[in-house]
Amino acid sequence: MELRVFTEPQQGATYDDLVAVAKEAESLGFGAFFRSDHYLGMGTDGLPGPSDAWITLAGIARETSTIRLGTMMTSATFRLPGPLAISVANVDQMSGGRVELGIGAGWFTEEHTAYGIPFPDTGERFDRLEEQLAIITGLWATEGGFGFEGAHYQVADSPGLPKPTQSKPPVLIGGLGRKRTPELAARHADEFNLPFVDVDTTKAQFARVRDACEAQQRDPATMRWSNALVVCIGADEAEVERRAAAIGRDKDELRENGVAGTPQEAIDRLRAYADAGAERVYLQFLDLADLDHLRLVAADVMPHVG
Repeated sequence: MELRVFTEPQQGATYDDLVAVAKEAESLGFGAFFRSDHYLGMGTDGLPGPSDAWITLAGIARETSTIRLGTMMTSATFRLPGPLAISVANVDQMSGGRVELGIGAGWFTEEHTAYGIPFPDTGERFDRLEEQLAIITGLWATEGGFGFEGAHYQVADSPGLPKPTQSKPPVLIGGLGRKRTPELAARHADEFNLPFVDVDTTKAQFARVRDACEAQQRDPATMRWSNALVVCIGADEAEVERRAAAIGRDKDELRENGVAGTPQEAIDRLRAYADAGAERVYLQFLDLADLDHLRLVAADVMPHVG
């Protein structure tokens, strides 16, 4: 199992905070540094304020050299598909081919209201996401003259430039929808991700996506399977309690719903997700100033689940 670092900078982080975490994650051997794509804090004032996902990843691309970089998840409501394809391709070039695009339909109403972003109903958001996926991947793949005629987006005679360094940056799709989400993932995703769910839910949703792949004559083995989980690990109980308090969470709740406790508890938890089919886990580090937390996971957990 590959372990990746997942951050939520809208909760309160500077660009320098993100660079420090990304560099430390790279030096410790984590597989990737991912960040959320949100413009409003949740349950917090989020000081000093939000940062744009693709602008910060562009900077981090030049501050790192080996670690993969991506979003979990960029909201399709935030950007038009053509400009998003260009941004991702630019950052992929800037990183030497290390970018991954996690993308979803969007869900957080308040951030749209706060920053003047239109927020259609659920059905329309998924319709727009489906068209965006077709356009973004089509622009990357075209040799020129790309066109698309959809209900929400139309593209005519596009050169499809610039091109990413990778032939196709991996696309991540996730969520718990029982029908449309699995169908979209089967058609467009290189990786399917489940955020903050238990092992039984993981098994059930992975099975739905596998069935959707087979219905579209796609081998499910061509999909990568992953989970995102909050992490809160300590060398002893006092350290677990201190780290839980620092992020405003209860240590027992984190043990139930995340990867928490001693390193051995974390190892056992991650192995349970591996048995459910997860090939990688995005560990959500919420206290970005606590680089020792990353070091503990890298030293005492990572070697035992890889």
